[in-house]
Amino acid sequence: MNTRRHLLVALGAGALTAPLGAFAQQQKVWRVGFLAQRHVDFADTDSYYGPFTQGMHELGYVVGKNLVIEWRSAEGKSDRLPELAAELVRLKVDVLLTAGTTASVAAQKTTNAIPIVAIGGDPVGSGLAKSLARPGGNITGLSNMNVDLGAKSLEMLRSMAPKVTRVAVLVNPANTTNTSGLKNIQAAAQRFGVKIQTVEASTPQEVANGFVAMARQNAGALIVLRDAFLQNEKNQIVELAAKQRLPSIGGYGEYAVAGGLMSYGQSIREAYKRAATYVDKIFKGANPGDLPVEQPTTFELFINRKTANALGLKISNSMLVQATKVIE
Repeated sequence: MNTRRHLLVALGAGALTAPLGAFAQQQKVWRVGFLAQRHVDFADTDSYYGPFTQGMHELGYVVGKNLVIEWRSAEGKSDRLPELAAELVRLKVDVLLTAGTTASVAAQKTTNAIPIVAIGGDPVGSGLAKSLARPGGNITGLSNMNVDLGAKSLEMLRSMAPKVTRVAVLVNPANTTNTSGLKNIQAAAQRFGVKIQTVEASTPQEVANGFVAMARQNAGALIVLRDAFLQNEKNQIVELAAKQRLPSIGGYGEYAVAGGLMSYGQSIREAYKRAATYVDKIFKGANPGDLPVEQPTTFELFINRKTANALGLKISNSMLVQATKVIE
């Protein structure tokens, strides 16, 4: 009797242990370390980065249940990125998701073991990846192709302001992709017969000083290259451009929403939502170095009609047809 009772107890314990073990395995909590240079608003609901959380949710990951996201922002100060990357590595996150080339480079220099999903401009040109098809090492991600958008941005700017012969290009020298993008614009400018004035800025004061230099050299328009710091300073840039009556184009939709004349580039929200698919594949065992870097196939053109009117510029029908959104 005792033997039978002990056997039943043992069977019962085994029956309980098996499903509990399976349940524990199913409920593994994954940890993502998110590294950004710009300010992050309310983490999961951030206008730029929040779609990543949405994308993860659609793939079955719920923050607070089987997913933890460690958000880290350098608040616009690129020199803080290495220490923040090191902090995330110490937390032993499963994947690092990096926002922008500068953050991605900081993460890559910090670890060669933790997989990195990088969102940025030119991963090959910046040394992050060996190739787009097979990036190699511990990194993969999505390119926003801002290097290749320079010529198109210049073309659109001239469509709105055809009499402009001198265009200032605002770049962050700390962003290697900005350097490549500038070369692309300079090559296009030769074809258009336009002179380019390079203005470097990596601090708010340098942005202000840059506009003084633009006025001194009689710049007639402005291209703001796609960069986390420069986007963080969009309000200051838009205000100064308005004061100097400079038609301007940025790389993020929010630039035109803030009051810039135009913006052209990949949807940043869509990029971070797509990043969730890369993180999911890595969670399931994929080698990041074998995952091709994704390039966007669609781009957004935002035009601010109010700004165009203030500058005395007419929006042509061809531009209106191309526009994703016209801000009234």
